[in-house]
Amino acid sequence: MSLPDTLSNLRRIDGGFATIVPDGWMQGRTSYGGFSAALALEAARGLADDLPPLRSAQVSFIGPLAGEVEVRARILRRGRNASWISAEVSSAAGVGLTATFVFMGAVDSALHLHEVPPPANVVPVDQAKPLPEGRGPGFAGHFNRRFGLPRTDRPEPEIGWWVQLKDREGLDPMVELMLCADALPPGVLFMMPNPAPISSMTWLVNLLTPLPETRDGWWLLRSAGNYAEKGCSSQDMAIWNADGTAVAVGMQSIALFG
Repeated sequence: MSLPDTLSNLRRIDGGFATIVPDGWMQGRTSYGGFSAALALEAARGLADDLPPLRSAQVSFIGPLAGEVEVRARILRRGRNASWISAEVSSAAGVGLTATFVFMGAVDSALHLHEVPPPANVVPVDQAKPLPEGRGPGFAGHFNRRFGLPRTDRPEPEIGWWVQLKDREGLDPMVELMLCADALPPGVLFMMPNPAPISSMTWLVNLLTPLPETRDGWWLLRSAGNYAEKGCSSQDMAIWNADGTAVAVGMQSIALFG
């Protein structure tokens, strides 16, 4: 079941909605993080029809989410130009995700800076080779994926893939981007000497555009690990559209159990 299908079958509750996490969106014993975050954003968007564009999201992955989940949101503050909304996704096991979204309209500014170039060695999407079918977590089947960076002779803490959501009909562009944005494994994954469980802990996403757009739904995602010690890893993240324009940057903390 796709995200559009899930959203068309939700049940309204006080402060939000309830729905079932489809088996195809699971990652181990919990929901894929991008799916849970997209549900939280959908609940936040539903609080008002006149919200300005989303500009930042702070997400905490607290516990497993599976089966029926309840998604609630509330307005923390509505200013003249910016609004802060918190959201929470919970299941029978308790709270699994919390998020704070910042929606902000455009204001006049004398500063113009947009220095987030794509990797110098990026492989154009129409030349990129697809990832092998059937590999990766269960949710991967909802995406088309292609290698965005050439292979190297030795492992590096960097992963870059082209990602395209297969069923995105009717989705808000920001919800679609949130769903796609967490689709990469951690940048340090292929440097680990042995397979081991991993778990995202926190995730910060800053949007660089009020309306993310790309050709044919393809986004270039990059995760670059910069720290891994004592079971914790930190990584920088970025997303570009098919024309090489940056649309989001972020940071994520990850627990490594091995």
